[in-house]
Amino acid sequence: MPKLKTKSGVKKRFKLTATGKVKMGVAGKRHRLISHNAKYIRQQRGTKVAAPGDARHVKGWAPYGLD
Repeated sequence: MPKLKTKSGVKKRFKLTATGKVKMGVAGKRHRLISHNAKYIRQQRGTKVAAPGDARHVKGWAPYGLD
């Protein structure tokens, strides 16, 4: 069988937790922050765990796992 292709962007944007959940950066914190309030900016800090439906897609794009 040939090897499966991996989406190269997934390797850069996602990591797996020890329990197998998908960890990702939060959207909406790069620019145009002046129009958001302080609570929004504070909550967008750090990383979040992807929803189960989204995690299923991400794991499909990385068939051999994420390092």
